[in-house]
Amino acid sequence: MKQIKLKSINSKRQSDINQKSPASFRGASITIEAALTIPLFFFAVVAFLYLFEISAISTSVKSGLQYAAKETASQKDILPALLRFNTEKLVVEGIGEDRLMRSIVVGGKNGIDCSGSNLWSGDGIYELKASYKIKLPVPVFNIPELKYSESIRVKEWSGYSPSWFHKDEETVYVAEYGIVYHKNYYCPYLNPSIKPVTSGQLSSLRNKNGAKYYKCERCGASLLGIYYVTDYGDRYHSSLNCSGLKRTIYAVKKSEVGGKGACSKCAK
Repeated sequence: MKQIKLKSINSKRQSDINQKSPASFRGASITIEAALTIPLFFFAVVAFLYLFEISAISTSVKSGLQYAAKETASQKDILPALLRFNTEKLVVEGIGEDRLMRSIVVGGKNGIDCSGSNLWSGDGIYELKASYKIKLPVPVFNIPELKYSESIRVKEWSGYSPSWFHKDEETVYVAEYGIVYHKNYYCPYLNPSIKPVTSGQLSSLRNKNGAKYYKCERCGASLLGIYYVTDYGDRYHSSLNCSGLKRTIYAVKKSEVGGKGACSKCAK
């Protein structure tokens, strides 16, 4: 009788185990899936964010090169041997030391290498190159440092003489969509100095007239958090190609400016 009773109890226990096993296995399966999926999800999010950062750095370096090209073109007597050091200094200045030191560029402000820059003898053309490395702070897969480079060419500025313009009347300069005329071709309003800034800087940033920057109506918001401003403008732009950053300048007789007023900086 005892043997029969033990068999009955064992059979009942086995039946209970068989009934509970599917749910137990399902719970264990969900736990394993969560343990695998959640880290992969966060890894994908981090990778996506760093793709944006890499793109933002590339844009910043291009902007820094443009700034360096503009400054270099006006330096007629720069020695080819000093071109690299001069370019590196200008690129870092154009990007901003703080931006580079907070970036994932290896070496920060010292990680910009312009040794590939050169002057084409006889042509007066500078080829400026900026190389840098990016290290992704991801402690898996042993991802090596990524190498990037940007380049730009600029013609040495040799100056010009405006004497061939309207000799019988004063020549002034107007922008295509400007509402004032300028007496000085080099007026900052006609030749804006473009600087990259981060979205976090915009609220406290002011132009050289002390005015606040507002969102450009043409180019809208930036996906990368990098914007472009000028020294005397009052708008921030998400694209270097925005028409608000470009100037088409015409030399005309003063009598042909129509109802345009005089520039407050150079024509009064």
